Amino acid sequence: MKLNEKRAIDLVMQLIAIPGGSGHEADVAAFIREQLLNAGVAESGISFDTAHRKSPAGGNTGNMYVKLKGSRKGVRRLLMAHMDTVPIAVGCVPVREGEWIRPKSPATALGGDNRAGCAVVLVSIIEALEQGLEHPPLTLLFSVQEEIGLRGVRYMTPAKCGNPGLCFNWDGRIPELLITGAVGASNLTITIHGIPSHAGVHPEQGVNAMVAASTAVADLQSNGWHGLVIKGKKQGTSNFGIVNGGDATNVVMPRIVIEAEARSHDAAFRDRIVAEFEKAFSRAVRSVRTTEGRTGELVFEVDQRYQAFHIAESESCVRIAKQAAASLGLTASAQSSNGGLDANWMSEHGMPTVTMGCGQHQIHTVSERLNIPEFLMGCRMGLTIATGREAGTF
Repeated sequence: MKLNEKRAIDLVMQLIAIPGGSGHEADVAAFIREQLLNAGVAESGISFDTAHRKSPAGGNTGNMYVKLKGSRKGVRRLLMAHMDTVPIAVGCVPVREGEWIRPKSPATALGGDNRAGCAVVLVSIIEALEQGLEHPPLTLLFSVQEEIGLRGVRYMTPAKCGNPGLCFNWDGRIPELLITGAVGASNLTITIHGIPSHAGVHPEQGVNAMVAASTAVADLQSNGWHGLVIKGKKQGTSNFGIVNGGDATNVVMPRIVIEAEARSHDAAFRDRIVAEFEKAFSRAVRSVRTTEGRTGELVFEVDQRYQAFHIAESESCVRIAKQAAASLGLTASAQSSNGGLDANWMSEHGMPTVTMGCGQHQIHTVSERLNIPEFLMGCRMGLTIATGREAGTF
């Protein structure tokens, strides 16, 4: 398939170089918008929602939607990718090294997750319009805040998508690996209010919030509810990610706040993990007392970030993705992911979405790289799907 490879590589490197962590995607959106307008997309076809105003994280832009009329009849197709990167990738300067793009600095990640996905969608449309290829009605969705709990798509405006019948997401490594299911996740905010006292004069008159928290963590670890959680045929994961507490060494710690998570493909088992966390922290708080018998207080908050989903391989979007891969000489296979994807919330909104790769390797680390041949194949997959050429006709 004809593809301006140099332009595709230039575009992905330009996108990677734009700072834009979660909540700060406005400059990325502005660049994509400019490229689309230059390619001939009508300004009236580009719009934004107010997802950032609904998100707890705030932000400087909402999701961007681009709607194109079809040059032939067909079911509307949606192509999407998220614009944000993780904090360690902000400020990256990309450099090319043979068949790879890597960060110039050893202290930053690349941010190919997911600027490479954005580039695939962008390149697909630019090529289709420049080459004058016929295509069905299309919607492009460039989402925000994926890296902090899929908040952009969670708070999206589904009506702006134009009721697509086929949805495709680019966010991963191998183009022919189709993600058709993903885990669900609950985030936990666990606050223990202890009782302060002078740590040197009367420590027995206080309740140390850290001691209560440590007791609960040890309980969960020893009973198999932390880390990889396997109970019979049920499986999930849990993690303590962020801990904040204390102001001085001479004060019995009066408060600690812990951010944790639980994941599973089985929603009921994920709820069970959460329940075990709450029981362990409740027991721990009751067990730590002052000499007068006073205890601290537990505040246990649960945010169900996203539900698990699974798309059958008979679903039209999966079938078309397989056909697109085959038309390019690839053999596609489907699997589920233990990480969340925008596709989780797309399914919740009634738009089943298959996710494909675009050359990302070792994401969220300073070793992150983008494989150029895989990225270019992702672009060819995008162009094939955007133009409906997966069956060899258009």
